[in-house]
This record gives sequence, structure tokens and C-alpha cells, in this order.
Amino acid sequence: MGQDTRFALQVQNLHKVYSNGKSALDGVNLNVPKGAFYALLGPNGAGKSTLINILADIVRPTAGSASLLGHDVFHDKAWCKRHMGVVPQEIALDPFFTPREVLAITSGLFGCKPDNAWIDELLGRLELSEHANRNARQLSGGMRRRLLVAQALVHKPPLVILDEPTAGVDVELRRRLWDFMRELNAAGTTILLTTHYLEEAEELCDYVTIIDQGRVVADRPMRELMRDVAGRYLWLRYGEGFTMSDEDARALVDFQPRASDRGVCLTLRHGKPDETNFHEAYQAAVSRFGAPVDAGVRQEDLEDVFIRLTHDDTNDKQQGDRT
Repeated sequence: MGQDTRFALQVQNLHKVYSNGKSALDGVNLNVPKGAFYALLGPNGAGKSTLINILADIVRPTAGSASLLGHDVFHDKAWCKRHMGVVPQEIALDPFFTPREVLAITSGLFGCKPDNAWIDELLGRLELSEHANRNARQLSGGMRRRLLVAQALVHKPPLVILDEPTAGVDVELRRRLWDFMRELNAAGTTILLTTHYLEEAEELCDYVTIIDQGRVVADRPMRELMRDVAGRYLWLRYGEGFTMSDEDARALVDFQPRASDRGVCLTLRHGKPDETNFHEAYQAAVSRFGAPVDAGVRQEDLEDVFIRLTHDDTNDKQQGDRT
């Protein structure tokens, strides 16, 4: 596998087929630049956790290669584990140790002498200081998840993988956690994030890969994705009882209709600025549903793009792919 020194993590042609014949990954490629805040997104079952578990040496790949800072992830396992921190989705902590003890033990597992000053800083920044000497079984679910983040950071790895790190964490704590992650990223730590909070991914991340059914459907800088793939859409609101039938969807297929809450969304731009326009889309909707209660033109956000790329047909997906 040829190495490119610009990247902290490279994954090439990764496949995973389970013993029951189910394919979880089908030729995934991933290039995470050094110092990036990188989003790995996909619907449930897309293969994100399988990919992360392979990198963490929990799941064995069927085929493919991966490297961390030039070291082969599958052959130089000890080195890669010392230079990678992973926050898993599943909470697995020894309930009889305190957070401070957990972090000291974790340091040793990574071959590091416990850095008490750094441990104190982690406990403080993740708002666990007042719970530092309580047994882990006494911590709430959100506290335990923050302790997992501290575990992933305690050995100061150059790459941190965050798999749904803010699940069960309240809004204010999420904001302060992301402030901390931004600081680490600004200091040079490469962060790979998976999350279902797509507004957070759009705000935080400078690169994004979207996978669906084990395949990459979009892979590019976040700004480029939002510039080139995100479109505008016409939003029309109707009254109670609004429905859009399959026949309606076929009639409006040129506008890629999406049913919304008591309304319908019609795409105005998808790749080509002059492909459709407000008047044509509006008249097409009125001919099917009558005059709306309200209407307006809005810009797609990352969630809109995500839904379109992971639910629409192959042609749509290819527009999101760099190649």
C-alpha cells in the first residue's frame, strides 16, 4: 500500500463479509488528512461501526488495507493502538474503579506512565472532576460516555475516532465537549467523527465521507460538498391530512419530490443551476395538490443532502461522489 504523508489515516478497498454472507463493507476507501476534523456519516447499518471496529482491531477485515501515519494497521497493531484513541458506541467500563483509576489503568495499557496533570485536565474539561473518586457504576450514562472520551484521549494519540460520542449527552455538555475537541484539533489532533447529529457534523467537520450499504456515496471537503451537491428546494405547506401518493411522486419525478410535515419539498437545483426553476416547480405542485397554505425557497443543509444521497437512486449518489 503506497503511503501519502499528507494523510493520518488511509483505508483502501476495504471489504467485510460476515460468515452469514452479509456484506458490511464493499470496497471502502478513506483518506483522512493530518489535522482534519473528518466526518464519517451513514444511516444505521451502513457499515460505519464495522469500519471503526476493524481499525480498532475488534473485527477482522475480509480484504483491503489500512495505515495510520504510515504504519500498517493490520500488521503493526501495537504501534497503531498506541497512536489511536477510539470512543466506541457501546459503554464498557469496570464498575468497581473510579474515573481517576480508570484513566491511570488505561494509560498503562497504552504503555504510558499516568500523567496526573493531563488526567486532571481531562476530568475537568469533561466535567467529571467532582465524580473522579466515585465508582463507575455510580455514574450516569452521560458521565460514562464522557469517561470513554477521556479514556480515548489519556495517552494523547494523534488520531482520535469518536463513534457517536454525544449520544445521551445534554445540549450544553455537547457544546462544551465540542469546544474541547476543537481545541485538540487546532493543536494538531486528527479527529474522525461519526454522529447522527448532522448539524454538528456540518458545523465541526472540514471533510466528509458518506457511506450507504457498505459503499462510499460521497467523499470530499465539506464546503465543496455543500457548494456542489446541496441544492435549493421549494417547500410548500398544505393543511391537515396532506398525503403524497406514489402516482404524485411519479408525476413530479423531475423535481425529486420529498414528502414533509403536512407538505412537500421539490428540488430546484441539483448540480445544474438552470435545470429547474421556481415557477415550473410551483405550477407542477399546484396542478397535483392545489394552492398551498404557504411556500418558500430554502437552501439544503447537510441533512437534506444526506437523505438524498442515501435514499435516492444510483445517479443521485454518483453526483455526490468525487469520482
